[in-house]
Amino acid sequence: MPKDSAIKSVLIIGSGPIIIGQACEFDYSGSQSARSLREEGIEVILINSNPATIMTDPAMADHVYLKPLTTKSIIEILKAHPNIDAVLPTMGGQTALNLCLEAEEKGIWKDFNVRLIGVDINAINVTEDRDQFKTLLSEIGIPYAPAKTANSFLKGKEIAQEFGFPLVIRPSFTLGGTGAAFVHRKEDFDELLTRGLEASPIHEVLIDKALLGWKEYELELLRDQNDNVVIICSIENMDPMGIHTGDSITVAPAMTLSDRTFQKMRDMAIHMMRSIGNFAGGCNVQFAVSPDEKEDIVAIEINPRVSRSSALASKATGYPIAKIATKLALGYTLDELQNQITKSTSALFEPTLDYVIVKIPRWNFDKFEGADRTLGLQMKSVGEVMGIGRSFQEALHKATQSLEIKRNGLGADGKGYKNYEQIIEKLTYASWDRVFVIYDAIQMGIPLSRIHEITKIDMWFLKQYEELYLLEKEISNYRIDTLPKELLLEAKQKGYGDRQIAHMLGCLESQVHRLREEMNVRRVYKLVDTCAAEFKAQTPYYYSTFEAEIESPTGERYTANESVVTDRKKVVVLGSGPNRIGQGIEFDYSCVHGVLAAKECGYETIMINCNPETVSTDFDTADKLYFEPVFWEHIYDIIQHEKPDGVIVQLGGQTALKLAEKLNRYGIKIFGTSYDALDLAEDRGRFSGLLKELNIPYPKFGVAENADQALQLADELEFPLLVRPSYVLGGQGMKIVINKQELEEHVIEILKHIPNNKLLLDYYLDGAIEAEADAICDGENVYIIGIMEHIEPCGIHSGDSNATLPPFNLGEFVMQQIKDHTKNIALALQTVGLINIQFAIKDDIVYIIEANPRASRTVPFIAKAYGEPYVNYATKVMLGEKKVSDFDFNPKLNGFAIKQPVFSFNKFPNVNKALGPEMKSTGESILFIEDLKDDQFYDLYSRRKMYLSK
Repeated sequence: MPKDSAIKSVLIIGSGPIIIGQACEFDYSGSQSARSLREEGIEVILINSNPATIMTDPAMADHVYLKPLTTKSIIEILKAHPNIDAVLPTMGGQTALNLCLEAEEKGIWKDFNVRLIGVDINAINVTEDRDQFKTLLSEIGIPYAPAKTANSFLKGKEIAQEFGFPLVIRPSFTLGGTGAAFVHRKEDFDELLTRGLEASPIHEVLIDKALLGWKEYELELLRDQNDNVVIICSIENMDPMGIHTGDSITVAPAMTLSDRTFQKMRDMAIHMMRSIGNFAGGCNVQFAVSPDEKEDIVAIEINPRVSRSSALASKATGYPIAKIATKLALGYTLDELQNQITKSTSALFEPTLDYVIVKIPRWNFDKFEGADRTLGLQMKSVGEVMGIGRSFQEALHKATQSLEIKRNGLGADGKGYKNYEQIIEKLTYASWDRVFVIYDAIQMGIPLSRIHEITKIDMWFLKQYEELYLLEKEISNYRIDTLPKELLLEAKQKGYGDRQIAHMLGCLESQVHRLREEMNVRRVYKLVDTCAAEFKAQTPYYYSTFEAEIESPTGERYTANESVVTDRKKVVVLGSGPNRIGQGIEFDYSCVHGVLAAKECGYETIMINCNPETVSTDFDTADKLYFEPVFWEHIYDIIQHEKPDGVIVQLGGQTALKLAEKLNRYGIKIFGTSYDALDLAEDRGRFSGLLKELNIPYPKFGVAENADQALQLADELEFPLLVRPSYVLGGQGMKIVINKQELEEHVIEILKHIPNNKLLLDYYLDGAIEAEADAICDGENVYIIGIMEHIEPCGIHSGDSNATLPPFNLGEFVMQQIKDHTKNIALALQTVGLINIQFAIKDDIVYIIEANPRASRTVPFIAKAYGEPYVNYATKVMLGEKKVSDFDFNPKLNGFAIKQPVFSFNKFPNVNKALGPEMKSTGESILFIEDLKDDQFYDLYSRRKMYLSK
């Protein structure tokens, strides 16, 4: 039992909807924390308004409250559960900490006799209030950048006059760098100061001297009540100071730090953590280091909670920070806890890595037209990927292959920049693709010293890039039939994909794969074991790499593969890769439930994913985790190694679905709906042909492959037209056009970004009502799990619409058409598993907009609203273990559930906020109302046309 036996019931505060700056890494920490508490027999009560997360699953806690994160909700919960002893606010990011502070100020914790664990109020105040933090650093002798606080415009002007430019403005109590800015010129100061003061809830900013060009580091710490402290991970930002850590490419362990400076930094971090308050739990500390031989260290900030980097550090090291931090909050000490991976050593140890990890953020600027794409102090990325390799180069390549931005890795794909001015500008103003531009600059012959001077990226990293380029140059001198084995092995060890090597040799990817097999240059899988193989690990968590063959004393040549293949029946679940707008945490939810359902059916479950923020990449979710890019070459090699009975592609969004064609071509079994049916639904032309056969109405349409065809079609179809490409997610490239000039411009623009795509032109049903249905089908029976009506009119992407479950305004005649069409389409597509169909309703006729035979964005929402495990049921149907008729469906919902999208427009102040057919929301929350007279519903309904754009 925990040391503190007085704690029997704990309230965990979640982080709410996904926004830029606070994403699903807090779902991961919250889920781990809840499991950690329940292992100790403690009652867990959880509040979070996000329906798309695993954290809010009924199985995660004894009581889950899908309520708005307000003190009003907190009071309701505390009244309903007078037995709550403690609150744990460190798992829900800045949102949870701010709510905890507000409740403290209002005396709520005191009134209900609830105490804080995992952090104390003093620690939150001292680290969030820039002035107090600076005073503390002064007292304990830790250096910091010259800085002063201002809580008025006038005071800010005075400080700027004293310090001179460049300056940094950082608002107090904000998240993801909201309102923070660099000020290089006096002319910009007034506007940026005003924005900073407005962003801070207490109208306060810290103005400090800009440490431009300094190197940036983070340390993840854990501390127990006996003051034992361990450093879990050191993380180095490849990008120097000036870019938010959430937007930086980061590397673990730190690569360019001398041991002397690292030890000094450790001591400073431990000293800081011990000085901010008397609590047990996790902490994240950030430092700047001068780029000269003196390596002066300056403290930037400390977060007394698990952070975005804690999720990354947990996945990088295999040390589950949130899980252990929760145990420490209960009073355990580190030496009493077990290392979760070895199961034989203590948690009072510091992980040792015998590999390198590289994290690269994923941006979505294409969704924010007119956005400032340069990176700075305000975080702009919507997700991230992590690559694991035996070298920095291999990990960097694997991370770039994981991004899903139509690049095959660094260089060697013909997609680099060739224009000198453009390259210099992109190096000068850090943008989302600078990781690729550095390679282009070296390829163009720009000296490393010049690149270093512009970017201030450490020379060690630039030399790593140069080595990659020199290898590409050398390989390019050969042909497929003359390439020596040594060079092929070196290219693979440095992370080059078969596709890139094929580009260098001027041949096909399949030829390179064949050559690798002939030369026995094959992937081997290594364990992530936290202790560099010093102790035996019990946890099957793998990454791939390439090794030179070893010769045994008997003359046998072999490579060491640590992934042991069993003879059990197996299923591979393909993950959804990095979070982005249109494909977020809801697909991770589906993957996790798919894995759990397959386990219940007796399958050995194998997860492939590269997103460090998610529950699907937790080392104990699936039986085996391959932390690898969701990229064909990596998946094919794992499938060849494991020889599974089949692969599930329906749960990982468009990422997994796009790989169905190759799986089918290589004769690999797809569980559930066949590839042909998936393709039929994606191919707008074929799908409309099917609807015609079934006599189901759909808007007049035509398919065009170029601007000429589109203009001819426009004469037949009439404007307004909805233009949309095939095989895309989140409405990418969709637009409503109202004349030929707009049509021509948009078609040319789409084909520039997505060449050879088939475009569908639909007659746009102006003023129609939009609805959607999700269903489970086993090929013979169909069960509709939910029908939702959108509050906004047709023309706004379903992901951006407020939607009600069940519908509030559709008559029986319309509802019957929706049900009939859903059943007929699901059966005609021979769906086995999930399907989502979207409808437009005009003059009481239900038209089909599209059908997606896969898990949709709304499935978790419907599952939470009705309290039914629909993904579990659907997975069992896909595996052929159950029929729809085997389940006893019993949905429970009083009144209505409303799905409310959340936007992160505040990160892009100059962007047009109008909504249209292309999705822009980053997350969602759920709102329960008893009836339609509810003020919140009335408010949403009255504003439904406010943001519509054409």
